Amino acid sequence: MTVFLTTQYLEEADQLADRIAVLNGGKIAAEGTAEELKRLIPGGHVRLRFTDPAAYRTALATLTGAACDDEALTLQIPSDGSQRELRSLLDWLDSEGIEADELTVHTPDLDDVFFALTATNHPKESVR
Repeated sequence: MTVFLTTQYLEEADQLADRIAVLNGGKIAAEGTAEELKRLIPGGHVRLRFTDPAAYRTALATLTGAACDDEALTLQIPSDGSQRELRSLLDWLDSEGIEADELTVHTPDLDDVFFALTATNHPKESVR
């Protein structure tokens, strides 16, 4: 049995749909599972927050490609959020003796996917 769901609520599509098609200008811009679509776009990252300014400066000096927020003592490292990348980052922090107070992982959601695929045509069109 196939059921078509047309919605502008991408969180709903993420939860309910086995396969998703993103429409842009009346044409399918991309289709696949929610996870397949999320992997289409960059934007995943790991965010490290520090309370110790010295640990923050040490991490900043040795982590290449990290975006920094000196005021909040946070680093944002591009990542796909995979177990392998997280393990590598945690192993590196341990080997350098750096302790982050908080680690959060951000992976793109369907809203990120939609906006990346339809950047020239807004407002939101239907997602099936």
